This record gives sequence, structure tokens and C-alpha cells, in this order.
Amino acid sequence: MEKLKMHSPNLTQDNIARIRDLFPSCVTEGRGEDGSIKLAVDFDQLRQELSDSIVEGPQERYQLNWPGKRDALLTANAPIAKTLRPCRNESVDFETTRNLFIEGDNLDALKLLQETYLGKVKMIYIDPPYNTGNDFLYEDDFSADSAEYLRRSNQVDNEGNRLVSNPATNGRFHSDWLSMMYPRLRVMANLLADDGILAVSINDKEVFQLGKLLDEIFGYSNRLACAPWLSEASGGKEKTGLRTGHEYLLIYFKSSAESVSQDERSTGALNLSDKNGPYRKGRELMKWGGTSLRSDRPNQFYELKCPTGESVFPYRNDGKEGHWRWGKDNPDILVAQTDPDFFHWEKRPFDDGKSVNGATERWVPYEKIRDVKKSVGWSTWLDKFGTNADGTRELKELFGVKVFDTPKPTQLIKWFISLHGNDDGIVLDFFSGSSATADAVMQLNAEDGGKRRFIMIQLPERCAEDSEAFNAGHKTISGVSRERIRRAGKKIRGDGYQIDAGFRALKIDTSNMVDVYYAADNLEKDQIGLLTDNVKPDRTPEDLLFQVMLDWGVDLSLPIAKQTIQGKDVFLVDGNALAACFDGHGGVDEDFVKELAKVQPLRVVFRDAGFKDSSVKINVEQIFKLLSPATEVKCI
Repeated sequence: MEKLKMHSPNLTQDNIARIRDLFPSCVTEGRGEDGSIKLAVDFDQLRQELSDSIVEGPQERYQLNWPGKRDALLTANAPIAKTLRPCRNESVDFETTRNLFIEGDNLDALKLLQETYLGKVKMIYIDPPYNTGNDFLYEDDFSADSAEYLRRSNQVDNEGNRLVSNPATNGRFHSDWLSMMYPRLRVMANLLADDGILAVSINDKEVFQLGKLLDEIFGYSNRLACAPWLSEASGGKEKTGLRTGHEYLLIYFKSSAESVSQDERSTGALNLSDKNGPYRKGRELMKWGGTSLRSDRPNQFYELKCPTGESVFPYRNDGKEGHWRWGKDNPDILVAQTDPDFFHWEKRPFDDGKSVNGATERWVPYEKIRDVKKSVGWSTWLDKFGTNADGTRELKELFGVKVFDTPKPTQLIKWFISLHGNDDGIVLDFFSGSSATADAVMQLNAEDGGKRRFIMIQLPERCAEDSEAFNAGHKTISGVSRERIRRAGKKIRGDGYQIDAGFRALKIDTSNMVDVYYAADNLEKDQIGLLTDNVKPDRTPEDLLFQVMLDWGVDLSLPIAKQTIQGKDVFLVDGNALAACFDGHGGVDEDFVKELAKVQPLRVVFRDAGFKDSSVKINVEQIFKLLSPATEVKCI
């Protein structure tokens, strides 16, 4: 129920509204004297609208600006004192999986991943809030400077209350949305590899603002496409005006387009023809280079029929069994199974002295390129990659009830992921929602034998108590997201595919270190005792291990083993990538250090309170220099 205003009308805002009706470009979102954001008149622009000559004013420049942009940039750059805590009971195949699921604010998560995954993520897909006026935005506090942000971020926060509504009547409707997206996209860009690609789903409410934002971050020349996607086959739900049945995929590459699949790249004339018209010979269907043996992709060693009716298998020039570049469930392969003329075929000899089943030649299929102007492997109208209804149906088949309102179809996400030529890279989604991206990664790996791995990030947004998800026992969106991965992975494995369908569940929390660790100079006399044990009492050695891995830039998905040396627990990450002993009872002596040095780890870390005495702490580095000189030694 709306409340009475209990004050006289705001005539200024009414007048501004009238100006907006006459001159829409002259009204923007501005900051008032009290710091609040409200509708404001751009008087320089208004004077120009009312003049028949150029009016002097501020220097013009081509840019996207809004109230709060500088604050958002400050927030993007500010450090945080948080960590990721492992949750084994919510994980699947914790010991062996290479996938990650992170619960918490995605801006915090992206910052925490900077050291470890800087420039290592090959594909990023996100489906952020569309700013329709009915969805929710992340509530970020931009009012503090970086020092204050660091202090505040070391306090406990109620992550379940990080979302706020953004109705279209809000005076800073666009500004709030842009300020939410900007720092996340800025930090995300650091994670994307030089040959990485990004796709963002969006509708026409913010597609223009988002495009300008991404142009600023990646450069306009790095925009690969603004591809319309047929999201509603029925043409949308609007009752008046044009019915909108499409959304968009904004696709960018980081700094090189060479990573994008060249399947349909075409230069040269269409110098051949068949019953369907002119074409030119494209790429060979055979996989070459690394991982090109049948053992690398066993599911992609299958039979094709050439025009003569002969059975053709992917044998390499050297006579060894190879594999095709496409899985047998690829739509083009399904067509080729019934149409031998789908590919261009040529007969090629094996290498000198080589033969297969007595044959010295082999049939080789090549793609047929029919559009000489086509430069990349996608359409400008995406109408064959599923709809919103398909996404809802997929999820309902897994859960039996509707547990999420707007899941994207996995077919659309698979199409985007397949644009990248790397089939064993990291795929990131930091607005994971129901984890459709993780589902798509697992499906695609099953189809083409790839080894892609995923990182999902989702806030523990509470499910509405009157929702089907809540009634089915799912209290948060992040819980739904994890459960989808479990069910989808079980389904794919049940179909006989040996894929990595697990994930390490991690949750964002305050640092494992007590507050004085970050501000020892502010210590009161009665807090001196805290320096003897600077770790929070509720934290486990494995919690400490993951914070050390973050700080040291060690991949969070590497295998972790626990070994007992002289009665003390030692974590060994990926054999000898990192050794960690968090004994805090003063039991680390020189004999233990010498025994640990025999492992010759690349990195070793101890707990400051764990050394027997100060002489042992001083001698540790000397012991490693003597027995394992390549080891980097640190303590917490």
C-alpha cells in the first residue's frame, strides 16, 4: 500500500518532467546538493536546443557518463579483506573435480580470483539483471574511500540482503544499473585471457548502455557481434505496440579474434557447385594438432558415408586413428548422416608406406562454405538455439517443478562456448542463476570430448516463500544452482559419458585473520595477546589453505593431499606446488622443517604461532636454502 506524501507537490520535478516531454535529450540523472540522485536539466544542452547558432559550453567528448561512475570505478579498484572457505559437504567429487562453485557477492568473488586466474579464463557468459524495473540489483556502497571500503569489507555482512529493487520510477534508474555493472565488468576483464571471448545476454531496456560500457572496457573494434536471439517464439507478451520476442547477445573478444572458431571463415570465390548452388572448400573435418588421436576424443571417432557409399572413419595421414572436429550429435553431422553430399569429399594418399586395411588412400571430408561474405561462425539472427521456454522446460525436467523464473536454454550457451577454438579452457559465469552455463559446459564436453571446466558465482538470494522452489526445499538461488549441477551431471553420466560433473563448493566470508592482522598499529594494550594467535578461532586449517592459495595465485581446483610428517598435518597441493603446515601449538622444530624440505615444494607456508621458538623461525629459510633452494618460504 502506498503512503501519503504528507507534503506539498515538488514543482521543480514536475517542471523538469515537462521539459523532458519537449526535449528528452536535455534531461538526465544528476547529483543534487545533498548528494542524492534525481532528474536534472542539462542547461547547456537546453540552450543549444533553443539557439540557431553554436552555444559555448563545456568541452565535448564522446563518452558514456552518469552520476556515480567515479565512485563505481573506485569500488572496482578497492581491495577487500575476505576469503573463500571450502564446503566439502556441499561439493561433488571435491578431491578430483576441476570445477568451482562460489557462493557470495560476485564483485567480491571476482576480486578474490584476480591473483589466481588473471588472464586465464577463455570464455565468459553472463545473464545479468535486465533492469526492467521488476528485477533486483546488487546493492553496492560507493560512498566510502578505498581505506574505508577495506575496513568495512572485513566485517560480517548479511549477504542475503545484498539485493535491492530498482523500479523504473527511480530517479537514478539507469545510473544504479550502470554503477552495479561497471565495477564487475572492469574486474572481470582482468580475468579474461588475451584470446578470450565474452557474451552478455540483455534485452532492449539496457542494450545501448551496456554496449557503450563494454566498448569503453574492451574497445569498439573488439565487438564481435550484437546478435539478436529469438527468445519468445510466440512473439513476446506486450499487449500494445510492437511485440518483442527477441533479446540480444553482445559478444566481445579481449584482444585477439584468432580464438574464435574459424569453421565458417571465408575468403575467396565460390568456385565449386553442387545441387544446392555454389560453394568453396572449407576446413577439413579431421582434427589436427594437439589431442588429435582417437584416445583423446573417443566419442568423436565414428562413421560417415562418402558419396560412393563407402564407410569413412577419421584416419590420419600416418595411418593412426584420429577423430573428427565435431561430435556425432552436432546438427550438421546429423544432416550429413543422411546426405553424403553435405561435405566436399576428396581422396588423399596416406604417408609413404602407410595403409589402413590394405588401402593406401583415404576419403577426406571438407566443409562447404556458401557465403563468401561471412567472416565468423555465427548468424546475425539466432533463431535455432532454443528459447526461454526451452530453458524453463530443461530445468523443470531436472527438478519436476519450476524452481527458477528465467533460465537460459543450454543450447544457446553451448553455441557461444563452441565459438572458442579451445575445448579445454575455463568458462566463467558470475551471474550463474540456475547454473545453465555449468550444465551447458558438461553437455558440450560429453558431445565433443572436451575438457572445459567451469567457475560459477551466485549470491545466496533467498527464494520467495510462496515459490515452487521454496516449497520443494530450496531456500536460496545458490542452492538451486548447486543442485542443478548435481542433477545435470548425474543425468549426463547416466547416459554413459565420462565427464567431470563435480565441483568444489566455496563460500565468501570475512578473512580468516583477526582484525589486528590488518591494522596492528591500532592495537590497544589489552589486545596484545591477540598477536600470539592471529587466526580466528572458528577457522579450520583447510580454510587457511584456501586463503593462502588465493594470496599466492595457486589454482583452487588443484588436487589436495594431506600427509602426516612427524605427527603434524601437512597439506600438499598438486604434489609439490604448495606445502602448508598450520600447526599452531609451537611444535614446528628444525627436524620437522628438514623432513618437509625433502618434498622440495615450490612454495611452503607455516603458521607464525607454530614455531617452537624464534630461533627455529629464523633458521627455516636457511634450511630450505640448503635442502630445497627453489622453495619460496612464507608464514601467516
